[in-house]
Order: sequence, then C-alpha cells, then structure tokens
Amino acid sequence: MTDAFFYCKLFEEKKELSLPDMIQEKGYFAHETAVVDEGCEIGSGTKIWHFTHIMTNCKIGENCNFGQNVVVSSGVVLGNNVKVQNNVSIYTGVVCEDDVFLGPSMVFTNVMNPRSAVARRDQYLETKVGEGASIGANATIVCGNPIGKFAFIGAGAVVTKEVKDYALLVGNPAKQIGWMSEYGHRLEFSQNGTAICPESKEEYKIEGERVWKLK
Repeated sequence: MTDAFFYCKLFEEKKELSLPDMIQEKGYFAHETAVVDEGCEIGSGTKIWHFTHIMTNCKIGENCNFGQNVVVSSGVVLGNNVKVQNNVSIYTGVVCEDDVFLGPSMVFTNVMNPRSAVARRDQYLETKVGEGASIGANATIVCGNPIGKFAFIGAGAVVTKEVKDYALLVGNPAKQIGWMSEYGHRLEFSQNGTAICPESKEEYKIEGERVWKLK
C-alpha cells in the first residue's frame, strides 16, 4: 500500500468537518496530508490540498488555491486569488500579486550561481510576479527577473530577463512574440495603435514597447 493511498483512505474513513465547515472554523481549508507551519498568515477562503507544505512566515492572501505536492518556502508573499497548480515550489524571494496563475510543474529559482558546497542563503534574489500574470506548465523563471502585470509565459518557456506588462513570451530562452489581454487573448493592434479583446471587448493601446488598457 502506497503512502498516498493510505492517507487518502484514512481521509475517506475519518469523520472530518465538511469543506464549508472547515473554512468557517479556520478561515481556510488544509487537507489533512498538508503541512502548515506555525507563523503563517493565510487568508480566508484559501484551500491547501494533498501533500502540500506551507512553511513558516509565509503571507498568503484570500481565496488562493494550492494543488497537490506544492511547497511554499519561508518568507514568500502571495496576494489574493493566486492559483498554484500541482508540483510547484515557490522559493524564498518570490512575491506574487493578486490573481497570478502558476501552471503545473513550473519552476522558480532564487540563486544565480548555486553550489551545493557554498551557502548562499544571504544572496537570494527577489522575483516579483505582477497582478494577473500567467506562467505556463513547466516554464522556468530565472530569479531576479520581474514578470509584468497580465504577462503570459507560454508552457516550457525559460525566462532570463524582465518581462513587460501584457507581454506574451515563448521559447528557450523566452522571447516576446506579442501581447495578451487581461482575459488571455492575443492582441492584434491596428495601424492607429489600438486593439480589442475578442472576449471582454476591452480596448488596449500600444506606444513603442508599452501596452495598457484604455478605460
């Protein structure tokens, strides 16, 4: 019998509080196989699923969701409504603003030149992920490169430099190939420098290397 099967069977057999009751009691839900260290700040409505470890001194906002086998290291800061898919490790130095999506098995780093025999805990670099950004499955974010608001990093991309707001990046090393709307659609700009999101119908403007949404 595997450990995973044992814990899932144990959870089925035990009379636990329902999910709504658990959220009401603690403010958030953590599956019984999850480990939540003391000293964390976790917002209401957040859900922490199987075999996930939330380490001490994390600050996690409201209505976040952590999939299976996630690690959130000490000192990480996550905003509201951050979605973390399975098998993601969020290392010390990472800051995610509201509504960030972290795809399955994507990777953060926090040291530029790691060596097993050299301690560099005082050299962790900050990586900030802007509001509404999406990072695709198996993508890698090299530390110290901020990700702009509503940027879209394609699956498997390796980000080695700063990413602009609304930018669409793919490849290894990642290269910008376009711009994305806040609803996740590629923007096609007309000669007058405007574009319309096909889903939200919101209008965007481009000037040089800067894109923003018009009110």
